[in-house]
Amino acid sequence: MALCYCCSAVDFAHCCAPFLQGQQAATPEQLMRSRYTAFVLKNGDYLLRTLHPSQHKPDEHAQLAQAFGLTWLGLRVLHAAGDRVEFCAFYAAPRGLGQLHENSRFVRENGEWFYVDGEFLPSLKLQRNDSCPCGSGQKYKKCHGL
Repeated sequence: MALCYCCSAVDFAHCCAPFLQGQQAATPEQLMRSRYTAFVLKNGDYLLRTLHPSQHKPDEHAQLAQAFGLTWLGLRVLHAAGDRVEFCAFYAAPRGLGQLHENSRFVRENGEWFYVDGEFLPSLKLQRNDSCPCGSGQKYKKCHGL
């Protein structure tokens, strides 16, 4: 078994896979983690299905294509309470590590959670001796810290 892409330390088959296969997420955190996994796996259908209908835009496929061009490396859930999840997703950037730090808002309608929108937050300050967010097991300075 392989660990889940969402960095939960749980096997993929018992973490995000059921949601990608149609099971409803019970919490906003589960939905956010499964949406991160969908970005890693380039599963646009899932991302559009779990986006609140009010948020669909004519250029959403182009936006997904841009996100699918990134190499996603890791996820940290920083805080989850109520309908909000603060997270930081890390991706490979030309000069090291890029970050998407967001406080996301979700809504539950007819028993189903949807991603609505998010507030972008400043990048996390990573210390040279921290574990690298990519999951390599190395220190940040030896891995993506350049």
